[in-house]
Amino acid sequence: MKKRVVILGSAGSIGENALRVAERLEDRLTVVGLAVQRNVERVLEQAVRFGVRTVAVSDCAAAAECREKAPAGVKVLAGPGGLVELAAETEADVVLCAVVGIAGLPPVLAALERGRTVALATKEVLVAAGSLVMAVCARTGARLIPVDSEHSAIFQCLDGRPTSTVARILLTASGGPFAGRPEVDLDRVTVSEALKHPRWRMGRKVSVDSATLMNKGLEIMEAQWLFGLPLDRIHVLIHPESVVHSMVEFTDGGVLAQLSPPDMRFAIQYALTWPERVDGGLPRLKLEELGRLHFRAPEEERFPALRLARQAAADGGTMPAVLNAANEAAVQGFLEGRMAFSGIWKTVAAVMQRHCATGRLTLDEIWAADRWAREEANRLVGAGRAAASVKKAGKE
Repeated sequence: MKKRVVILGSAGSIGENALRVAERLEDRLTVVGLAVQRNVERVLEQAVRFGVRTVAVSDCAAAAECREKAPAGVKVLAGPGGLVELAAETEADVVLCAVVGIAGLPPVLAALERGRTVALATKEVLVAAGSLVMAVCARTGARLIPVDSEHSAIFQCLDGRPTSTVARILLTASGGPFAGRPEVDLDRVTVSEALKHPRWRMGRKVSVDSATLMNKGLEIMEAQWLFGLPLDRIHVLIHPESVVHSMVEFTDGGVLAQLSPPDMRFAIQYALTWPERVDGGLPRLKLEELGRLHFRAPEEERFPALRLARQAAADGGTMPAVLNAANEAAVQGFLEGRMAFSGIWKTVAAVMQRHCATGRLTLDEIWAADRWAREEANRLVGAGRAAASVKKAGKE
């Protein structure tokens, strides 16, 4: 029987690759719902190609345009509520969430409340609201399958083994375009340089997060919820080749690793077809052609995002949501040319210093913390005071 799949964020890199996987595995997967923010033309093309009868467009103005252009038989849901309705009401076996940022939280919660399996590519969902999300999973029996290549690798290496057998997990990181290059002045990095990832083709926000290593900081925070491990058992290694996607060291000293070419379709396919392994025509890894693989510790003094993420995770409460929101606002400020690349983590640190984390976490408190952090970060970016607002945010 075919698995029915809803794809939230179908016009992004993850969404497009998920559709490529579904196309190759049309005997196993059928796409029943698609959602985008505002890319009307693309989502309608996808709907026609895959015979999808329900789409959602989170931007209300774009949704109105989509309704005018939609062919007969295609239902268009509008606004953020449309994504929630698509995730909860559409008859689906798997909901793949690849929505950018915390906007993915409401549809993920809605899908989990219905007991759906969620293939999660939006790490910010667990970063900002990990305790709430995992509580819903525990109550409904819904399952989260990670789509990030690193967390997918750990999930595969664990293969159901209890965390009591795990000494530590090793998240690998490509390092982005600047790790291991001390000659690069991070105060003068341009947008085009930051977006030029050496291994992966990703969206603009994720590419910048990779360049600052904030992406890896968010993955540390995500891993603690996915795998139930404390922060001191989650480590990061820079691995420029991006072939070893992560590793698990067990209590007996043995280490298991998951390897594949740097292609997101591997993790996406595994999440959509789990617990089966099927031939989706993906490129094979040719070990004889690899040569050497390199691993080294990250330069945490040069890239303070890792330290900030660990601090936010340790503080708990609303602090992770504040870090995430401040980072999203700061990255947007950099992409729009309103501040320097190094201002991203300086802004995040400044906003975190101004926030007093609440201990008891509710959805309302998460949204309030998110709004406050964005406003505070945008104020700092606009005033150009982020660099002067925090001391210890990184070397000048």
